[in-house]
Amino acid sequence: MSTPSTSRAAAPSSPAPAAAVPDPAPASAPPSGGPGRFGSLGPVGLVLAGGLSVQFGGALAVTLMPRAGALGVVTLRLLVAAIVLLLVCRPRLRGHSRADWGTVVVFGIAMAAMNGLFYQSVARIPLGPAVTLEVLGPLALSVVASRRALNLVWAGLALAGVFLLSGGGFGSLNAAGVAFALGAGAMWAAYIVFSARTGRRFPQADGLALAMAVGAVLFMPLGIVESGVKLADPVTFGLGAAVAVLSSVLPYTLELLALRRLPASTFAVMMSLEPAIAATAGFLVLGQTLTSTQAVAIALVIAASMGAVRTQVGRGKRPLPPVDA
Repeated sequence: MSTPSTSRAAAPSSPAPAAAVPDPAPASAPPSGGPGRFGSLGPVGLVLAGGLSVQFGGALAVTLMPRAGALGVVTLRLLVAAIVLLLVCRPRLRGHSRADWGTVVVFGIAMAAMNGLFYQSVARIPLGPAVTLEVLGPLALSVVASRRALNLVWAGLALAGVFLLSGGGFGSLNAAGVAFALGAGAMWAAYIVFSARTGRRFPQADGLALAMAVGAVLFMPLGIVESGVKLADPVTFGLGAAVAVLSSVLPYTLELLALRRLPASTFAVMMSLEPAIAATAGFLVLGQTLTSTQAVAIALVIAASMGAVRTQVGRGKRPLPPVDA
């Protein structure tokens, strides 16, 4: 679900190209120090490490759901990530216009909805197909924003992948899980748009930290209603904190370091591989296997995502790197 230049801000997963936006300002990205130990991995290694962190964090979240419920896991993830970002960024609260606050609130709502819908999805269908369906939101945004005929080819390729994934009608996947994943994709597209707008209105990662706090506050009642005192259990809270670190805090840092030395277009292409990473994490951590047809379907959606990114670059538009969800 994410997702800034590293704007996967709370994205559960964050594959797929974002929309081509003319002269986009980079969305808020968390500050970090010099390259250090992480930088020795090289930019490609950093992006791959970030993707692995996000998807294995998502797999860990699935294992936590029996203890805290899907809404409870989202609450813990948003809450811990918000606390970390607020402590690190210490955003200034004064001096912002009503429009600034309106943008950051909508950004926070999109973030919370994206995570909530995605986690409802992975509670019902395997991680790989869920991420693949979620990717369709950013991909659709990319095609619409590009207004280039070639992107219709990528859209058709993605639809072919979805048709294969559905088995002609999603008979092999839980219908509610599919609907939640598609809803998460729509919220991911909204997240991308408002991530960029927030980045233009707030310095550094201030907007991201504030939006994360908004999302956590809005989502907390849902988590409390579903899970209640379970959220206060030390083991549950600790696992939720681990999900937040793996799915949000660590990827922010790794991707920010990578983007200092890696073109945004290359970054976006690499992020398109995340449905495959999600499927791998689902297999290794959760024992979720894919049929050969599902594997081909995921490959088609990945190819469509990569093609859409390359089309944007070829047209001279800088792809706004994707989120988390």
